[in-house]
Amino acid sequence: MTDWPEGNRYGQGAGAARPEGPRAMRTVRPGEASVPPQSRGGYDPYGGHAPDGGPGGHGYSQGQVYGGGGGRRGGRGDGVRTAPDWGRRIKVGAITLVLVLLVTTVGTYFWADSKMRREVDLSKVEERPEGGKGTNYLIVGSDSREGLTREDQKRLRTGSTDGKRTDSMMLLHVGSNGNSMISLPRDSWVTIPEFTGSSSGKRIPAQQQKLNAAFSIEGPELLVRTVEFNTGLKIDHYAEIGFGGFANLVDALGGVEMCFDKPVKDKNSGADFAQGCHDLDGAQSLAFVRNRYNAEGGDLGRTKNQQKFLAALANESATPGTVLNPFKLYPTIGAGLDSLIVDEDMSLFNLLSMFWAMKGLSGGDGVQMNMPVTGSFTAPGGQSALKWDMPRVTQLMNELKNDEKVTVKPD
Repeated sequence: MTDWPEGNRYGQGAGAARPEGPRAMRTVRPGEASVPPQSRGGYDPYGGHAPDGGPGGHGYSQGQVYGGGGGRRGGRGDGVRTAPDWGRRIKVGAITLVLVLLVTTVGTYFWADSKMRREVDLSKVEERPEGGKGTNYLIVGSDSREGLTREDQKRLRTGSTDGKRTDSMMLLHVGSNGNSMISLPRDSWVTIPEFTGSSSGKRIPAQQQKLNAAFSIEGPELLVRTVEFNTGLKIDHYAEIGFGGFANLVDALGGVEMCFDKPVKDKNSGADFAQGCHDLDGAQSLAFVRNRYNAEGGDLGRTKNQQKFLAALANESATPGTVLNPFKLYPTIGAGLDSLIVDEDMSLFNLLSMFWAMKGLSGGDGVQMNMPVTGSFTAPGGQSALKWDMPRVTQLMNELKNDEKVTVKPD
């Protein structure tokens, strides 16, 4: 029973021939625990094989303190939990929000700017008057059917007439003494000055005509030239929108509320509204602003309706429900800019200034009126036209040019 097996089995664990004697363990200095024994030239009692199956290991902790280190939520390294730094978190969150808003704003600006249709060259306008104080916009609603399908033309009751004519014309003055919107009746009898056609190159002789004829003859440039010639007021910017673009813009906004003191009905435009307030969609809005035969005061009453609606449209465009809602804001911007034709020097800032001024007019900030007239008369050719009241017109235009408070009373 006391016979020992042959061979020296010393140092081979429990299977050795005799119990293993004590052995000295090397002291591990800081910084050496993670270095394999082989690389230090030291003795590896396991011959490069860890007892727990790990390659080259020795099965002992490398100096970590369990329960500390990465397991804590604080930042002190002693295992004690610390409170979150809310001040730093709020600061980082605020900076992140500002950066997101900045990137979004800049991106929106360049996107919107790229969609602007700068197609009118005001440098082609001849013999321009001297500029005054403030900014003057000529806003034109045309009967262009551009982009409308036959179904659209039927729904909007626009007909299928080729080309385009002016359906409404307004002067908007933006200044420090209040904003003013002056409608120019399209039946106004004016002098269309001589002009060199930008497309034909032909010299167009001066003639007496209705104001809307200028646009039909040679487009926006001759219309601006005619307005400047008859008013003495320099036009700084031009903006034009057609039937389809107008209707699309209203629909993108989700409609515009209008209130009527009495029923409105016009079989030609399709307007049919009972007394009271209504949310008008694009087709209904177009019918209202085109209503001419049932408008009180005929063409002059029609221009008042157009002013009222444009101010309400601008007001709806600037509400928080539109501006702060990207699902409503971007379609509205897209619908407006896709169909709005402006001059080459019009910037987004100018465009926003124009809409903001119209919004103010809806709240009673400023003056809305028609160009003063003495009444209608039968012009050459048997057509009915409106004659301007030139003493009052001259006074009004001088007040606008000098950016003075308008004292001319509306009709």
